[in-house]
Amino acid sequence: MYQRLLAAIIVGTFFSAAVHLEVMAQTPGFKKLPNGIIVDLSQSSAAKSGTVKLEVINEKIIHVIAFPEQEQPLQKSLMAIESPAKGVKWDAVQRGNQIVLKTGEITATVSAITGAVSFTDKNGKPLVAEVGVNGREFKPVSVGGELSYAIHQQFESPEDEAIYGLGQHQDDMMNYKNQHVDLYQYNTKVAIPFLLSNKNYGILWDNYSLTKVGDTRDYQPLSGLKLYSAKGEVGWLTATYEWKNTSNEKPIVRGESTIDYSFLKDQHKFPVNYKLSNNGFIHWDGAIESGYTGIHQFNVKYAGYIKVWIDGKLLVNKWRQAWNPGSSVTPIFLTKGQKYSIKIEWLPDGNESYLAVNWLSPVPEKDKNKYAFESESADAINYYFIAGANADEVISGYRQITGKASILPKWAMGFWQSRERYKTQEEILSTVNEFRSRKIPLDNIVLDWSYWKQNDWGSQQFDSSRFNNPSEMIKTLHDKYHTNFIISVWPKFYEGISSYKYMDENGWLYKRNIADQRRDWIGAGYTSTFYDALNPNARAGFWNLLNKNLYAKGVDGWWMDAAEPDIHSNLDVQARKDVMTPTYLGSSTKYFNAFPLCNAMGIYEGQRQTNPNQRVLILTRSAYAGQQRFATIVWSGDIASRWEDYKTQIPAGINFSMSGLPYWSMDAGGFSVEPRFEKATGDDLEEWRELNTRWYQFAAFVPVFRAHGQFPYREIYNIAPEGHPAYSSMFYYNKLRYRLMPYIYSLAGQAYHNDYTIMRGLVMDFSADASVNNIKDEYMLGPALLVNPVTDFHATSRTVYLPKGNGWYNLYDGKYQDGGQQVTVYAPYERIPVFVKEGSIIPFGPELQYTSEKPADPTTLYVYCGKNAEFTIYEDEGTNYNYEKGSYSTIKLSYDEASKSLTIGNRSGSFNGMLKNRTFKIIWIDKDQPSTLDFDKKADEIIKYNGKSLTIARRAI
Repeated sequence: MYQRLLAAIIVGTFFSAAVHLEVMAQTPGFKKLPNGIIVDLSQSSAAKSGTVKLEVINEKIIHVIAFPEQEQPLQKSLMAIESPAKGVKWDAVQRGNQIVLKTGEITATVSAITGAVSFTDKNGKPLVAEVGVNGREFKPVSVGGELSYAIHQQFESPEDEAIYGLGQHQDDMMNYKNQHVDLYQYNTKVAIPFLLSNKNYGILWDNYSLTKVGDTRDYQPLSGLKLYSAKGEVGWLTATYEWKNTSNEKPIVRGESTIDYSFLKDQHKFPVNYKLSNNGFIHWDGAIESGYTGIHQFNVKYAGYIKVWIDGKLLVNKWRQAWNPGSSVTPIFLTKGQKYSIKIEWLPDGNESYLAVNWLSPVPEKDKNKYAFESESADAINYYFIAGANADEVISGYRQITGKASILPKWAMGFWQSRERYKTQEEILSTVNEFRSRKIPLDNIVLDWSYWKQNDWGSQQFDSSRFNNPSEMIKTLHDKYHTNFIISVWPKFYEGISSYKYMDENGWLYKRNIADQRRDWIGAGYTSTFYDALNPNARAGFWNLLNKNLYAKGVDGWWMDAAEPDIHSNLDVQARKDVMTPTYLGSSTKYFNAFPLCNAMGIYEGQRQTNPNQRVLILTRSAYAGQQRFATIVWSGDIASRWEDYKTQIPAGINFSMSGLPYWSMDAGGFSVEPRFEKATGDDLEEWRELNTRWYQFAAFVPVFRAHGQFPYREIYNIAPEGHPAYSSMFYYNKLRYRLMPYIYSLAGQAYHNDYTIMRGLVMDFSADASVNNIKDEYMLGPALLVNPVTDFHATSRTVYLPKGNGWYNLYDGKYQDGGQQVTVYAPYERIPVFVKEGSIIPFGPELQYTSEKPADPTTLYVYCGKNAEFTIYEDEGTNYNYEKGSYSTIKLSYDEASKSLTIGNRSGSFNGMLKNRTFKIIWIDKDQPSTLDFDKKADEIIKYNGKSLTIARRAI
């Protein structure tokens, strides 16, 4: 036995020495650069890349670039504006098979064997690491003669990691751990390649092609499951195509193992003798059986009414208009080898409609603690690792790379009224007049599409038969009604009109849609195309058209519709790439997601050059990383007016805000109206009113407060008459929004000056409480307000989780409850639950009809005692860019619980028109002295303030 043991030791020693010699032979050195290091891996058989480069951006940001072979020049980034920081102390050394780069805050280590990069904090605590073996992949691809690589980069992810950000998605998810997330631009979907971890790091993926994140496996057709027909036959489901309310037509029955009517190109798949219509009724019946045990994800793309039952459980119950299909992802646990009944019912919407049902098996055990980025086209793997002490620091790092978030004009924080659409000049003026006569606060009126002549899309010209004097109309809105005017502008041009010819002569248009002669849905249909926003000259040309025909008339802001670009709706992805080829920078495959970023860039830069003294405002339904620097508000697209669509807006807005862009909005009430609501009476009318009321309550607590949608009209007096609970509630929350203006505008100031996030997932402020990681129906608005929308019809209460570590005050009655518990909260028709964090100061201003009506004087400070509190009031000139030059003021408010005193600090800074002397009213709230939210009540203290620090001691109760 001893001899066998000795032999084993000798053999093992020899093997270890051989591996060591091989590693030493493969181990490269590294080269120091002025701003980082470069590692040559070309001699390592285990490495999937030839070169890895680390650039030091600052002490907490490292730029990682992995080249498939030797380092090559990269095209200039569209999202990043950074240049490597100067004066950052760092060093790099080689330790055996590792090259270690250290700053004062983080350590990045490159394996000389695999090329994998890992990151730790300054104390050696792991943050994130690339997967070592086969974690990085490059696959050569060629598109239109352009050579690049399909890339894949996988990361290790600890079991308790939660993942957020990645833009805006409508699948009712909050935490994307072990989820499949597609990053591509689409109406209601916004791609932002920035991932935020609850481990206090972020990854910004510098790539513009179609990208998958998380579980990057593709959804599979139903044929990947074992299928049974309605009669029990193996291999298919029983599909029945029939008609409602018709006994003359014989149903068409056939076996189907896939359901895929996803795009226009798939419409031919319907049975030859079956014509889609609103009278159609299609159903699939049978059973499914999986080869896996675990959570399966079912993805349904739909237009019309769709219901899906599995094992008798109704999992999907959705509706959407055909021109803009929706998407739903539903998890369900299935056991390997067990049969489950399945039933799918579909009522198509019109003579073109869309449906696809696909699935994804459970995440393999080996991948449950991993996630990946996978992109269609790139020259290199290119990402930024960003560390921080908390989520705010990580997002601040994102903005250091991609740019500051512009402060929007102050009036953008007020209420926006819109509808699809105001058809005449008189409709706009009469609507604003009605708001003013009813004393409903309003700052902005929006003119949606088709203000041009029917055959003149892209002219950027008003139809004079309906808008006889737009300049005078806008002047009246400004001077008489103190209302701003925002107009819809599309990057779309009808073939043959003068603006088309102007853009075409300069080579600025995508021409494939013209060559294919696809027609849109207006009238008999017109051929059209979009301009190439990636071309800087085309951007300037587009701005020139807007400036000449619209901005010169007094337009205040831009509604950048269809900025995905939606050149023609319901094309498949390849067809979409075909119609936006070639781009100025390269193939549409490589730059598929970049259009909205460049489109906004052109308008922002054009207006700032034309009028440097007026803040730009852009509302768009699509965006990309870096777009916050272009004064962009993103709205959630043409969502449906249904309770389930309303519910999904909450996590959609939270995750979007955690993607680094602070200004998010939605169409309060939903855009696409279910037919039963269009001319509703009785119960349907009351449901419509309640739906709009609940949605409006939520909308008052998001960064930008808007109402918009298809008929019925969306003005609150058209939704319900005065005196109805719906009218009363919407009126209350509109006025409350304006009372909160000192708080909300201060948050906007922080978003620029301190890289703050206004709409905040609970993990941002309560990361120590693991219970908040998956909460998707609550969020913080700023540091103080916990907002809890009510999303169920007829609900008069809802469950709320109060994060631990803090007590919580009910906003309306001031009553206190401990944190760390789930509570059931009263939520009558006219109110949603809102709580205030213990240790908060909220400044409320006077009642306003519009944001610039009068200064915030007096300002009432509600001080929520129990813990120390701070808040900084921010003010500036509101409409120009002087804040970039230092023209603004701040007043720091500090409450000290030990001394029971509030300090109103020295005012810092100044600006033209600043209120030098002002009055503060103070209301104290604590657990023993609740106070209702009543702006007419007598203040506990009234303080005159002239800019010098004051400390106010709370008098004993």
